[in-house]
Amino acid sequence: MSLATGQPPREVLSRSEFSTARQLLAQIDAVFDQRLVGQQSLRASLVSSLLASGHVLLESVPGLAKTTAAHTLADAVNGKFARIQCTPDLMPNDIVGTQIFDHTTNTFSTQLGPVHANLVLLDEINRSSAKTQSAMLEAMQERQTSIGGVEHKLPDPFMVIATQNPIEEEGTYVLPEAQMDRFMIKVVLGYPDPDDEVEILQRVVSGAMAAPITAQPIDLDDVRMLRSLTDRVHIEPSIKKYVVDIINTTRGAGPSPVPDLRTLVRVGASPRGGIAFLRLAQASALMAGRDYVTPDDVRSVRYPVLRHRLVRTFEALADDVSPEHLVDLAFDAVPVP
Repeated sequence: MSLATGQPPREVLSRSEFSTARQLLAQIDAVFDQRLVGQQSLRASLVSSLLASGHVLLESVPGLAKTTAAHTLADAVNGKFARIQCTPDLMPNDIVGTQIFDHTTNTFSTQLGPVHANLVLLDEINRSSAKTQSAMLEAMQERQTSIGGVEHKLPDPFMVIATQNPIEEEGTYVLPEAQMDRFMIKVVLGYPDPDDEVEILQRVVSGAMAAPITAQPIDLDDVRMLRSLTDRVHIEPSIKKYVVDIINTTRGAGPSPVPDLRTLVRVGASPRGGIAFLRLAQASALMAGRDYVTPDDVRSVRYPVLRHRLVRTFEALADDVSPEHLVDLAFDAVPVP
């Protein structure tokens, strides 16, 4: 026990552990280099979410490599990949699985659905019905499914990457707040830089896009080890208080409430937002080669963590106030420790 704080001394990550983590993360990055051009923030978001045991919601117009990025992450960790194309007629059993009756033995057998994979891509999740969307809640939160009254554990690690198209609303079902909150982060992708687009065209013409991956991926045991190292990254009490103050500020409270924020934000961030901040900050610190979290680690993930957790009022929507602007208001109001 520490005499000064009454807390047990923190376990410092060793040099060999840092060296191993750096090597494994470099191997993941090498696989991405072969498959994905640019999109550095997307890469970092996917890898940090994997280390933080979180799920990711990707939003962009078509053709920005969302599916490619998800498949590449699965290849980089030697994980089982499943892609589910969401449509209005997709049923819950199509995702979680079902029981099939065998007439020869007069018994039921369980057929597990595609959600029983290490990395599951839900393509255009907002095209599936509310009933089908809700079927993912147990899987994403409880890491298990129920088929015929029997619980089936999902693989470890398990991660969901869902995509949605913001420009087409016909035939879509808006994700409810409860479902949105299950995603650790929401990443909004923009168009690539012109130089990156030239590189994409060159790779397509040369056939490099379809070439087999030669970089050495890591395995699932390595992912579990990276997650255990992430769990050991130290977070000072002042950082935890900083996160709580930010979360409370989004609700119209906090140590320095933002004037008139309640006219712009109908519902602030839930406690899951605070958990997401800490877990992602730990992952960011480990990826930066540190065994402790800084306020900058928290600030660097502010948009992905909060943009889908702030429910804007009608006034904010009418005035086209962006979620990112509201996030900045909350952060600017809270003193940095």
